[in-house]
Amino acid sequence: MPITFGPQVCGSLTTDGGRGREWLVTDGLGGWAGGTVSGLRTRREHALLTVSGHVALASLDLTVTLPSGAKIPLYTHAWSSGSIEPSGHHHLETFTLDDGLPRWRWRIGDVVIERELAMRHGHPSVAVVHRVLSAPGPVGLAVAAMCTWRTTHTTRRADGPGLTVEPVSGGVILDGAYRLHGPGWQPAGSWHLGVRTDIDEDLWHAGTFFRQAGPGGACEISAWAGPLGETPPPPPAVIAAERERAHRLVALSKTEGYGQTLAIAADRFIVRAADGPDVVAGYPGQGRWPADTMTAYEGLFLDTGRIDEGRELLIARTRAAAGELRTPDAPWLRHDALDGPLWLVHAVDRHVARTGDSALAVKLVAPLGRVLRHHLGGSGPLSIDPADGLIRLGSPSPETPRVGKPVELNALWVNALAAMCELLGEGGHDDTEPRARHARALASFTARFPAPEGWLYDVIEGPAAAYPLGAGTHHDDPSLRPHQLLAWSLPYGPMRGRPSAAVRAVGESLLTPLGPRTLAPGEYGYQPHRPADPDMAHHQGPVWTWLIGPYADACAATGRPVDGLLDALDAHLSEAGVGSLGETADGDAPHHATGVPFSARSVAEALRIKQRYLA
Repeated sequence: MPITFGPQVCGSLTTDGGRGREWLVTDGLGGWAGGTVSGLRTRREHALLTVSGHVALASLDLTVTLPSGAKIPLYTHAWSSGSIEPSGHHHLETFTLDDGLPRWRWRIGDVVIERELAMRHGHPSVAVVHRVLSAPGPVGLAVAAMCTWRTTHTTRRADGPGLTVEPVSGGVILDGAYRLHGPGWQPAGSWHLGVRTDIDEDLWHAGTFFRQAGPGGACEISAWAGPLGETPPPPPAVIAAERERAHRLVALSKTEGYGQTLAIAADRFIVRAADGPDVVAGYPGQGRWPADTMTAYEGLFLDTGRIDEGRELLIARTRAAAGELRTPDAPWLRHDALDGPLWLVHAVDRHVARTGDSALAVKLVAPLGRVLRHHLGGSGPLSIDPADGLIRLGSPSPETPRVGKPVELNALWVNALAAMCELLGEGGHDDTEPRARHARALASFTARFPAPEGWLYDVIEGPAAAYPLGAGTHHDDPSLRPHQLLAWSLPYGPMRGRPSAAVRAVGESLLTPLGPRTLAPGEYGYQPHRPADPDMAHHQGPVWTWLIGPYADACAATGRPVDGLLDALDAHLSEAGVGSLGETADGDAPHHATGVPFSARSVAEALRIKQRYLA
């Protein structure tokens, strides 16, 4: 379903206009191209080619020479002085995302110029076509290559080491890392100082491609970091191949309507790493995070028909987590991924349950058991309380910033124990011990977590010092938060089949059009905006969009309606990360998007809910 914006959005540099709407394409290897609808770079990660964690080709600045001889720049830059020039966005007639690929059209009177762009899947390369759609005569297309070579989280200045430039046929090789190729290459070699995004940086003008063209003519440019001596296919062929690939992804997913848009969006997060398929948590700037990967697993792989890739991922990640593989770039037991192994068990269980793949259960149940024993053995921040069989967190992490027994970790733990019983049963193994542990943890959960307010405690047995209004050595925190939804939403959730007053309370006090807030507005410490340091208070009120999935599951499990739950998220596909869903939003209306605009968990959960309940 194409998404198109007209000149009132494209020509605006407000956050609600073309400046605040971002596009993204990826190469399937972890590289990407991305920017704003208006063409203005607003993040240091915005570029037409980012590979291996490095920004390469920052922009291609197009200037059109009209038949009259007038030169009209169609690009836009912000500068450290505060100025915006040139103002090429004023000529933008439309921006369209079609088959997941961006297309811009500029109009200067009766001259219409179009740009299309695609990355070649499985190759670190980008293809760009500038095409003359209409003109009363030949026009000149001059495309200046603005370059750098730096990591995505740093900057590069003119007073530092310069870029090395090696002339080659049709362009140059820059810093020995990537190559540019196109028609009429004219070398330049100068710094443009003080280009403003979220930082100030200097960009190297490597040179300009030039083509004189009438209607139907084009200037085709490629940039790549693959084998630098090999020229990729022509840009129109790359773009056509990527459109065809998008059609195959949609057909494989068997989705309809906005589900097709989400199926293409889901593909952006699935990458091929050295050790097999993996998932990027979000763009721009996020890496491969264990808990996010497995939280998103069902939506990204099972609901898109990518069963074989998913199976390969589960095997590799389970073996890595169990210590059977040495993968230093897959930190499965990091402190900030405390729930990763529990989500891993859930993902394997869902794969087996939905595909009937008993062989996978037989293969992975033993290493999964080792993962859980290592993760919960007490040497790290998590341990099992021998008094009740529940998980205790000894020190906080960014994702779980509460000491004690958090409700979501224990809901995941009860679910994981039941899932392990099912996986053991699939393989014909004795499940007596895990069933006993599950029964004990389940009984402890249902006895301890219900709060007098009618919902579940967010954490029990927390330190009293953290709660000034509490008393004694421990405190049970009744703050109304969405973490408790997992107790109903997970397939073996400890509260499934029990009264739904908590789910109703979450819906009444936490639900927004873009997902549940992380804290009810009436609670002490509510902060609706995501702070500059998100680790400090991103659980204090901002919306986490992916939680719409657990909320929908909890509603379905308790007989509450799910229809219409994703209507606002369907509309949101054109509001921030175009064709995708972002990470977080403000807790207060109008719920401005925050965090990264392209989030694997958010897309996966929306797609899963569509396929499960709304198809």
